[in-house]
Amino acid sequence: MIKTLLIIEDEKLLGLELSRHYKQMGWEVVLITTLSEARELLISKTVEPLLILSDMNLPDGNALDFMESMKKQVSIAEWIFLTGYGNVPDSVRALRLGAYDFLEKPCDLDRLDLVVTSASRSASMSRRVIDQTKQGHRRYSPEAFVGESSQAKAVRQLLTKLTKVPFSALIIGGETGTGKGLIARILHYGGSRAVQPMIEVNCAALPRELLESELFGHEAGAFTGATGRHRGLLEQADGGTLFMDEIGEMPLELQAKLLKVIEDHKVRRLGSEKEISVDVQIIAASNRDLENMAQAGTFRADLYHRLNVFRVNLPPLRDAIEDLDELVPLFIAEYNAKAGQHVKQIPNEVWQKLKAHDWRGNVRELRNVIERCVLFAEGSAFPEQWLQLGKSAEKVTADGTHIHLPLDGSMALDDMDKFIIKTALERAENNLTAAARDLGTTRETLRYRVKKYQLNSVDV
Repeated sequence: MIKTLLIIEDEKLLGLELSRHYKQMGWEVVLITTLSEARELLISKTVEPLLILSDMNLPDGNALDFMESMKKQVSIAEWIFLTGYGNVPDSVRALRLGAYDFLEKPCDLDRLDLVVTSASRSASMSRRVIDQTKQGHRRYSPEAFVGESSQAKAVRQLLTKLTKVPFSALIIGGETGTGKGLIARILHYGGSRAVQPMIEVNCAALPRELLESELFGHEAGAFTGATGRHRGLLEQADGGTLFMDEIGEMPLELQAKLLKVIEDHKVRRLGSEKEISVDVQIIAASNRDLENMAQAGTFRADLYHRLNVFRVNLPPLRDAIEDLDELVPLFIAEYNAKAGQHVKQIPNEVWQKLKAHDWRGNVRELRNVIERCVLFAEGSAFPEQWLQLGKSAEKVTADGTHIHLPLDGSMALDDMDKFIIKTALERAENNLTAAARDLGTTRETLRYRVKKYQLNSVDV
């Protein structure tokens, strides 16, 4: 690997001597005399140094200020500073900003060689880790969103653009099972924050109190059971991405706190008076229409507009049925590899059934069907008998005191919940108290769910 050393030194004799010395040691050396030259080279990626050896005070500015402003563009490089006017505050600041070392002129060349060798080893290790990380995340390129439908192509084109810009927030919309989690990973691992953490949270999976603590963190003693300090997910995602799935289920009071964090770039743990600076890219997802919720007052309009910097809408599979031509062989190959199977032939009868089904559970339902069929296959032919394509969500039935729902992945849990409540209310002639009694729950709980599913015909 060619190692590049960028030297920023306005003392010509010293600069030439350092350049000659390190070229002899096998370095590719770039020697410049001003910070403006350095900025141009680093931003344009003309030079990607492993090490930057810089004078502290240059004709056009202070190198520490320059390092602080350029840290994101050259996060891998190690910085070593040389100065003829060394002082404790500068050295402390240099190390706080992440400089490898701070040396006073004149510096013994043997000592500088030791520092350069050590810094080179550190930077090389960091670069190796980052390269390995990028290799592992290549599967999350925009091409990972498979499909030849016009809708799939439009999504890929948008993702390609979004991975090239440093957006602060974004909303992914679409029905359950359309691949919102995959889109979030493509946006994170395909973008400039790929080497930083991606933290995921499902806002519908946690009760309000736990969600608040998980998001914002807490100090010891902040509430009963808080025995120690906990860094919240917003802190853990600093520099990277926080993916908030089912954000439409977040309580309104927590939405206000989240908005403040996004606006101020600061988070305060529960039980603390100190604010902590965070730099987090927010990707929010919901299978509900957040715009309609904002208009109805069930989701904060200001948070919606702050998140809606960009929006990616994912098509339901039934509207892009031609995507099955790529998705089905892809999933078959995946489960062949996992289960040691050799399914290769897909009979016409199977294709006809797959393309006639309405896929209410979208790609998630398709994946489940393919997994079952591949696991139960006894040869190279795709087994039609294990398709078991159940009734769609529109064909669920209710008779007498029973409700019949499909359990094959074709109906989302929220859709089941909504259907049950709607059916109970119809039977109780929209009497909320009677419906709650029939369902074995409280009137308050049922009222909340009626609002959640926007069953507006009911007087709550």
